[in-house]
Amino acid sequence: MPPRILTAPAAPAALLPDRFQAWFAARGWSPREHQLALLEKAREDASALLIAPTGAGKTLAGFLPTLVELSGGRWREQASDAARSGLISTGRAVQRVGGLHTLYISPLKALAVDIARNLERPIAEMGLPIKVETRTGDTPVSRRQRQRRYPPDILLTTPEQLALLLSSDDAPFLFSSLKRVVLDELHALVTSKRGDLLSLGLARLWRLAPTMRMIGLSATVAEPESLARFLMPQPGGRAATADIVMAGGAAAPIVEMLDTSERLPWAGHTARHALAEVYQLIKANKTTLVFVNTRSQAEMLFQDLWRMNDDGLAIALHHGSLDVAQRRKVEDAMSAGRLRGVVCTSSLDLGVDWGDVELVINIGAPKGCSRLMQRIGRANHRLDEASRAVLVPANRFEVLECRAAIDAIAENAQDTPPLRVGALDVLAQHVLGCACGEPFLAGELYDEVRTAAPYADLSRQDFDDVVDFVATGGYALKTYERFARIKQDKQGRWRVANPKVRQSYRMNVGTIVEDDMLKVRLVRSRTGGTGSTGVIARGGRLLGEIEEAFIEGLAPADTFVFGGEVVRYEALVEDQVYVSRAHDKDPKVPSYMGGKFPLSTYLAERVRRLLDDGRAWRTLPEQVRDWLSVQKEVSRVPAVRELLVETFPRGNKHYIICYPFEGRLAHQTLGMLLTRRLERARARPLGFVANEYAVAIWSLGDMSFMIRNGQLDLNALFDPDMLGDDLEAWLAESALMKRTFRNCAIISGLIARRHTGEEKSRRQVLFSTDLVYDVLRKHQADHVLLRAARADAATGLLDLRRLGDMLARIHGHITHRELDHVSPLAVPALLEIGRESVYGEAADELLAEAADELVKEAMG
Repeated sequence: MPPRILTAPAAPAALLPDRFQAWFAARGWSPREHQLALLEKAREDASALLIAPTGAGKTLAGFLPTLVELSGGRWREQASDAARSGLISTGRAVQRVGGLHTLYISPLKALAVDIARNLERPIAEMGLPIKVETRTGDTPVSRRQRQRRYPPDILLTTPEQLALLLSSDDAPFLFSSLKRVVLDELHALVTSKRGDLLSLGLARLWRLAPTMRMIGLSATVAEPESLARFLMPQPGGRAATADIVMAGGAAAPIVEMLDTSERLPWAGHTARHALAEVYQLIKANKTTLVFVNTRSQAEMLFQDLWRMNDDGLAIALHHGSLDVAQRRKVEDAMSAGRLRGVVCTSSLDLGVDWGDVELVINIGAPKGCSRLMQRIGRANHRLDEASRAVLVPANRFEVLECRAAIDAIAENAQDTPPLRVGALDVLAQHVLGCACGEPFLAGELYDEVRTAAPYADLSRQDFDDVVDFVATGGYALKTYERFARIKQDKQGRWRVANPKVRQSYRMNVGTIVEDDMLKVRLVRSRTGGTGSTGVIARGGRLLGEIEEAFIEGLAPADTFVFGGEVVRYEALVEDQVYVSRAHDKDPKVPSYMGGKFPLSTYLAERVRRLLDDGRAWRTLPEQVRDWLSVQKEVSRVPAVRELLVETFPRGNKHYIICYPFEGRLAHQTLGMLLTRRLERARARPLGFVANEYAVAIWSLGDMSFMIRNGQLDLNALFDPDMLGDDLEAWLAESALMKRTFRNCAIISGLIARRHTGEEKSRRQVLFSTDLVYDVLRKHQADHVLLRAARADAATGLLDLRRLGDMLARIHGHITHRELDHVSPLAVPALLEIGRESVYGEAADELLAEAADELVKEAMG
């Protein structure tokens, strides 16, 4: 049965105790309908999902049922009785009253800390006898131990900490009293493997505390019903969903695109052409958040704004690689209204009220409507006032994406992905975690796991294969004792093989696999113009962390941007990078793996529709209209279901360019596979480049001639069968596939990154996982980890599922245009060639020179 969408709950007096009504009235507030609706759901003993925009008071709504219940005194009396009864943990299913009432789970540990601070205020002001504590990776060990024995009423934590708590043998004692779980920012949790891990933790909680109810808090999503499944134990063969509460009354956001007075670039992602206009927007507003899509962009943009900051505006930088203390300083200053602008990444996509933010600026294309709405919601943080946002496209293709996103927002359209299918490597980690707690029977755990929505359709064969993998490593690895992590006792129960396995699990729990990070410390320079003056001083202020791969490419005295300033690389000692302040007009910019977001499928579809509708071009800036009009004259503009393929000569090479508009990841895979096919066709391809919108391949062979004379059949070249043998052959040697496998091996616990007193280096992990990968491919091609890696490849780095959908869409709808020179649409793709290794302002100058030459060619 579909869940009910609630709109009109009972009157406040019937749901809120007097002291709560007085507290609201003292602030000039009235409880909102959706806040009262969650109270009503709690009275009905039902789980519920609240869908509400930023600023709607979601967090308070989620906690109101708990605060009301704990304020009544009955829970406190039960807790006192329990204390007098002297109940203690026995590691078995001891039942208790009192104890932990509500568990709050957040995707960000910083958010849990902020919520605690904001929750303590109403508790103190109403004089409620409620104890609130946080538990994150930063919580001292002594406090964590105390929390397990004497838990607070409300515990605020993260998915990883929940997994650790459930892996202890006293978990039944700790959680048997649990009445409610509040999941914040649920839409952000369920789209990743962290969501899989959380769902398995919830499945265990439902067994330990059968009367527990769930409250999910989410921004607007495309399919709330699928999200509501996450909050209910799934009965075999049927779908159960929590009730859905929809918050209304939000003012529609005001979203505009900057129509720059400068010349709009043909390619690039810096938006440097609009810097002066961005600065003026910051100057004209009280506080402005300037979002970019990568940490590298954040560092560059902050430097550029600081250089032109003649007015001395307080502008700060915030991204995930900065030291946590530095990030907290920025957040506190923002909440206090001391900052005029903050350049930030997705590190501020989620969060509580950051103060009076008047404007959100998004630099570059948004990549997805839902992500953009999340960012826009950072402005004005009040339900009845419109959030204001300005999109600043960095190039001409991004104008199309920004326009499509603005139209989608006007329609309140969403592009959140559907609920995931649970990953097998995450299940392997959970199986090991269960064995670390109390021994389990395979059949009972299988039934429990299938109550988690992402694993509701898990086959018994897949489950048994996962258990066998945790127990032996799998058929191909059985002879290696170190891969045997659990064993069966005489009763058939699985338990950890030895205490070291339990310790290793607790040091490596979680699903976030990061590249090796080195700590960056600021010290005095040891160079005095030429050469070294001795050993560098240790210590220094911690600026943050940087990826090892970037540092490996530096030589001493090289400069780069970090933490909003230019620094000189002095030395690398163990895991510490020592840098000093420097002055360089063209420093390098660190690149961070995984920093880029791919274009969403939904937004890509809207861009194709926009291109196909000539009347919609009227909403585009004049520069972009002219660009598309010339493209229409010299070649054609692709239709929605069509794949346009252009071929032309340039210099001593020949080019073939196609425009799928399916995102960078799918295009990179397509480029690899097309190159293999062109090699077989003897077109002698030399290389390819892919961006969000197109794939360009250059060769020595004349591909126009080959197509014209039937030597190259485009329908055969783009046939979906490339995802068969060609794909398998490429995957066998693909570094991307090995990297995907490596992540699965780490998450599953097969390869442990951290041991007592040490952490494996990137090279050690590479060697270990690459060796295992080669062994499994040769001797056990259907191994659990290989299956998990292929499933990841379908939606992750290789985006195979999306590529398959595209090939099916364009089958029989390929249009070829043989040209004698580059087309306007092809210019941005050609400008991508060879630009990855050029940094800073030099990149923009070289790009501008190349663009001028290509534009003259293309536009005639």
